[in-house]
Amino acid sequence: MRPAPPAIARVRRRRRPSGEPPALPRQLRTSGKWWLALSGLVLVAWVVVVVTGTIRYFDVADTRVLQAFAALRTPIGIDVAEVAGVLATERALHAMWLTNLVLLVAFRRWRHLFVWFGVVLVVVNVAAVMSTTLQRPRPFEVELAGSWSGFAMPSLPMTVLAAFLVSTLYALVPPGHKRTIGKWVVCGLLVVTALSRLYLAQDHPSGIVAGAVLGVAGPLTAFRLLTPNSVYPVRYSRGRPAHLDVSGERGDAIVRALQDQLGLLATEVTPFGLAGSGGSTPLKIAVKGDPSADDGDSCVFGKLYAITHVRSDRWYKLGRTLLYGRLEDEKPFHTVRRLVQYEDYILRLFWEAALPVPHPLGIVEITPEREYLLVTEFIAGAQEVGDAEVDDSIIDQGLFAVRRMWDVGMAHRDIKPANLLVRDGTLFVIDSAFAEVRPSPWRQAVDLANMMLVLALRTDARRVFERARRQFSDEEIAEAFAATRGLTMPTQLRRMLRQEAKRGRDLQADFLALLPFRLPPVHIQRWTWRRFGLTAVTLVLAGGAAVITVGLLGSPL
Repeated sequence: MRPAPPAIARVRRRRRPSGEPPALPRQLRTSGKWWLALSGLVLVAWVVVVVTGTIRYFDVADTRVLQAFAALRTPIGIDVAEVAGVLATERALHAMWLTNLVLLVAFRRWRHLFVWFGVVLVVVNVAAVMSTTLQRPRPFEVELAGSWSGFAMPSLPMTVLAAFLVSTLYALVPPGHKRTIGKWVVCGLLVVTALSRLYLAQDHPSGIVAGAVLGVAGPLTAFRLLTPNSVYPVRYSRGRPAHLDVSGERGDAIVRALQDQLGLLATEVTPFGLAGSGGSTPLKIAVKGDPSADDGDSCVFGKLYAITHVRSDRWYKLGRTLLYGRLEDEKPFHTVRRLVQYEDYILRLFWEAALPVPHPLGIVEITPEREYLLVTEFIAGAQEVGDAEVDDSIIDQGLFAVRRMWDVGMAHRDIKPANLLVRDGTLFVIDSAFAEVRPSPWRQAVDLANMMLVLALRTDARRVFERARRQFSDEEIAEAFAATRGLTMPTQLRRMLRQEAKRGRDLQADFLALLPFRLPPVHIQRWTWRRFGLTAVTLVLAGGAAVITVGLLGSPL
């Protein structure tokens, strides 16, 4: 019999009034709004000049400034200016382009890579169209002491340099003190480069200002809106990208949301069991206990899902389709809300079917359509089955869980040591995110084989096999191992079986040897028109991206 969940204090829930912003909103902040306003001013000024032809007023003012710089020239000063302006040269810009590309790929920061790639293309092409349309010549009545090409409004080298530097800052430098220092460094580099080009009369002052504004405003806006720090943090500490930082603003938002939506008074939110989770951020949440029960403070378990997890799920299932076909009728989730609703629904079905699962407590919305928290009972004092003592009772409970899922027409689809907990002689099955209602017989068979392999890690194959024959027929066990191979096992289970094999214990072979008969292996490859089409489209898109990248790297900026 399942133990009752601990008593937890509840307070009156608060409904967020209409118009009140949710937690963790996307923030452009004041500086971003100012840069957007400046870029809009540049575009308006450009339109006015193109329509009215009043560029001569800018020419007069720019010429006076350049003549003042030219009066300060010396042979040594020209040499220094050429060195100071090296970042705006074609070779330096190409080197920065390639360095950014390599670093973002190496750190697997794909979201930042796509934003960086797209924003640079947009900003550079907008500046190129503006300069080509206006066709403003290089400075006149002042001797040019440096090389130049193309038109001069806005300054294309300054636009590209500013866009590269700001994109690099937001894509590779962690937020906080380091990024603040980086902003000053970027500002200094742009000022030094601008002074160099003015000293050499390579650009008009107005062209430099316009180029710098466009080059800064575009990446700054794109990265703040498309890769906010709260959702896509830049960090270099160890850990999976799926694990979100729950300190600071996000931690405060979780505490407020738990009180408002579930009536739980959270006192501490900490990551928990990250090693066994790759598709969410598992949390241990300390909450106030029920005073009437005299239990003191207690804990609940939370799984934090973000929109990044939904996108990862899509890519994961697309990759499985390309490599193996559709192993079963599974479709990606289109929203994070739907993902959390589905897991909560599955967990409640398991609970109603008397399966040994944590008691579901509800869903908490952190930010609409972006972040949600699934809250369940926290099984305190439990151990993973791979670390616990496994006796016949634990083996029978694990096999009964599979038998019960078969009876109610469900499959867990992620049976591994991290998802089986043992406490006081009771086995709990956790993490129902991948569970399926009315699964294929193949998937149900795989659940049985994986459960038997997990239990055999702490005992032996013969013992588990004999206990399994009390609840399953020989035909069902033979079907399970005919459908199971490395691909169908969770990564953790596959890794642990390889470690056992190195010690001379091949559990899968041991089970096959115990079977009174064997069934032919169940083929998992499925070739369909959908798979052929997706493969062709993927190859075409990958080839096109490679051609565009090579062309951009080899073309002048």
